Amino acid sequence: MSAPPPAPPSEPPAFPTYRLQTFLPAFALGWGLGAALTFAARGLGDTLLSGPCEGRTLLALLPALLLGPGGLALTAANWRSPVRAALGLGLVVASLLPALFVGAQDIAGLRRSGCAGGYVVLSTVNVGQPGESISALSVPAGETRVLSARIGGFTPTSHPGAFTVEGASPVPGVRVSVPSAPVRAGEPFTVTVAVDRRTPVNTYTVGVKTVTQQEGRALEATGTLELNVRPALR
Repeated sequence: MSAPPPAPPSEPPAFPTYRLQTFLPAFALGWGLGAALTFAARGLGDTLLSGPCEGRTLLALLPALLLGPGGLALTAANWRSPVRAALGLGLVVASLLPALFVGAQDIAGLRRSGCAGGYVVLSTVNVGQPGESISALSVPAGETRVLSARIGGFTPTSHPGAFTVEGASPVPGVRVSVPSAPVRAGEPFTVTVAVDRRTPVNTYTVGVKTVTQQEGRALEATGTLELNVRPALR
């Protein structure tokens, strides 16, 4: 009597079984490792970076950029291994919280301190008070519009110096008048846009530039406005 044929080798299931008893500890370990890496990178960056701005944006984003793709790659490569896959998922969650959350807070702090650069906000004027900020303005030829402006991105604490203000226009028929006296960060000032009656109907880009000196270097905050010149009113 012949022996029975050998049983075929068992194949791993198409979809592995994830048990809560093994998934949660590995997931918590991955999250803990990600959180520890986030705060270790912050501590190391604070030690190596002496300036308040240079390299800080990269430091704020680096943990999230490493943990997110790295955790996804680990999970995808080991999806048949529930423990390793759970470890990778823990790293992915750590890339969002705390890494991305803390990084966003750091970047917001950099903007408040002026490290992200400055800009000029242009707004309409309603009953003598600044209204909504605008990026485009329509003015008939021969008319004038008065706008309110302020310097953003810098604060009086981070940049206490005075800013000189300049207006820029691409054509002689459009004049951008700004205060001759220096202004402070966050302080509103008036910008007047006057369009000559003979200015051709077209779209022009006008601008406002402010400059201050701090620690021996010039810092700029600029703003632009799309000016649509319409036909003169009869």
